[in-house]
Amino acid sequence: MTRHTELLPEPLPPEPLVTLNRWMAEAWQHRQQPNPNAMVLATCDSHGQPSARVVLCKEVVPLPGYLVFYTNYLSRKGRQLAENPRAAAVIHWDTLRRQVRIEGSVLQAPAADSDAYFASRPWPSRVGAWASAQSEPVASREALFESVAEAAERFGTPLPGQPGAEGDLDTVIPRPPHWGGYHLWAESVELWVEGEARVHDRARWTRRLSEQPSGFFEAGPWTATRLQP
Repeated sequence: MTRHTELLPEPLPPEPLVTLNRWMAEAWQHRQQPNPNAMVLATCDSHGQPSARVVLCKEVVPLPGYLVFYTNYLSRKGRQLAENPRAAAVIHWDTLRRQVRIEGSVLQAPAADSDAYFASRPWPSRVGAWASAQSEPVASREALFESVAEAAERFGTPLPGQPGAEGDLDTVIPRPPHWGGYHLWAESVELWVEGEARVHDRARWTRRLSEQPSGFFEAGPWTATRLQP
């Protein structure tokens, strides 16, 4: 069995999200799990009640330093982010023996970015975004399918999931106003590499974010330190 000998660089790199971006590219190259960009996203409401779920990290922007994901703004996580716009995320590649933890502030992505990404999605997913009131109760599975059928009829598409409903369509399906992107601006990043005998290699980067009148952040320099496993 081949020994795993990867270590974090010495000295530690100045920009941790550059390393994360490289790791993400390598995870896609190896494709040893169905969704290499899957990440656990944890949010918390105004009463301190946490919740976590898996979302897809659609982009890593190393500079100025944020992660991009998309969801329903009215979902549980969307409501929590409206109350408390901070989050933590974990990306774990078991076969590559790497893990990343990110903590920071969350902003909604610009509408133009959300529009562009929504337009790139397969049309059944766009229909589904209109049909689902994410996180809300539904009377039955049949009632959910009825909602999907109503959305398909509204936009003149076949019923998603039915025979003959594959392939591209020219139908314009606009982005729902309740659906779009978020930017998780990193204030803390931890990189972890599995070590022999559980002597893992681990380091954390921290920086200060200053909110600007534009609604975005100005990021200070990273401070890096190694951590015991």
